[in-house]
Amino acid sequence: MLAYVLVNGFLVVIWAMTGGPSGFFWPAFPMLGWGIGLAFHVWGVVSPEPSEDKIRAEMERLRRR
Repeated sequence: MLAYVLVNGFLVVIWAMTGGPSGFFWPAFPMLGWGIGLAFHVWGVVSPEPSEDKIRAEMERLRRR
């Protein structure tokens, strides 16, 4: 997360020094792309894993097919 903030902050500084507000805000593209990946990573880390009972129930349901 810190790397995301630092790198994208640096890109905004580069944008500001090379035409900034009068030009197109191109740092939005790496921010958006990296932000989507970061969001999926956080989701995978934070979301609860299925319980053993749910796994067994699903395996049993699939066997009955």
